[in-house]
Amino acid sequence: MKTLKLVFLIVLMGTLVTSCYTEVIVEDDYVLEAGPNLRNLMQSYELWYVDINATEGKGEVPFLQRAFTVSFNEGTMYANNNLAGFGKTGNGFGIQVGFFNTAKGWLNIDHDVEGLWGLEVFVVNNNTIEIYDANSDTSYFLRGYQRNNFNYDKVFYDNLQYYLQEYDLWEKVSTSVEGAINEFDDENYLQFFADGNGNGFRSSLDANGIALNKVLWDYKGGYEVFNIPNNDLVKAVTLDYDFMGSDYFELYVINDSTLELYHTGSGTVYTFKGRGFITYLKSGSSPTGKKRRKSTNTTMNVSVKRKN
Repeated sequence: MKTLKLVFLIVLMGTLVTSCYTEVIVEDDYVLEAGPNLRNLMQSYELWYVDINATEGKGEVPFLQRAFTVSFNEGTMYANNNLAGFGKTGNGFGIQVGFFNTAKGWLNIDHDVEGLWGLEVFVVNNNTIEIYDANSDTSYFLRGYQRNNFNYDKVFYDNLQYYLQEYDLWEKVSTSVEGAINEFDDENYLQFFADGNGNGFRSSLDANGIALNKVLWDYKGGYEVFNIPNNDLVKAVTLDYDFMGSDYFELYVINDSTLELYHTGSGTVYTFKGRGFITYLKSGSSPTGKKRRKSTNTTMNVSVKRKN
């Protein structure tokens, strides 16, 4: 947390050039605060990746807590809040979420949902900044990238638990001929969400093709996504049913709205399509929806069993 504000210090990052600077020793690890050149600093990278695991403090800035990346361009703020379409929406910038200015050396945000925020910006190193909210005594650490050197795929697969939550529900659209008969054959809908205990899911036996608001949920429980050693594109998923044990699947993402679950116990492949896409921070969606939490996917010591 910050113990001293350094006023009128000119700091440039990356390709920015400075003619003078002030060096000040303080108790914190970081001694440089962006001053008159803050606007140039915020625009020096096309994308700022929000390293949620590095966050310090017990409060939150909701629009940073929700975003994977934020961008600042000519007074407009953009964010990638969704993983579906990540890297393609807004040419990689995401959606417009508000406006900004840097009056008096502060990063002032007028957010479409969260309103007005005045934030301090500190330089950590040549591509990392700290954004500090004094009201909640919370710091976020952002790393700068240009779009052509940002690994959208890695961020996507590292955060698949959120991708599953970006649709109102997932409807089963096909079941492979191969595979032994098992109880999951009868479950046609899945819904994933965050709850107070972590990540929850519900499933339904209802027939295909009914309206979203007509689905009745038969089972519920918790789910978890795991890494698989030496395979970045396949994840392990467990569905832990309340009072009924658990199911284990390999998860394959086909496109932004289609996934396959390979049930290793039976050898069956189930294809699901997302219905009711949730665009975070747009009208009609809840501003209290998905928020990222500090987490690292656990690696499960298994190998991929699907052969094709």
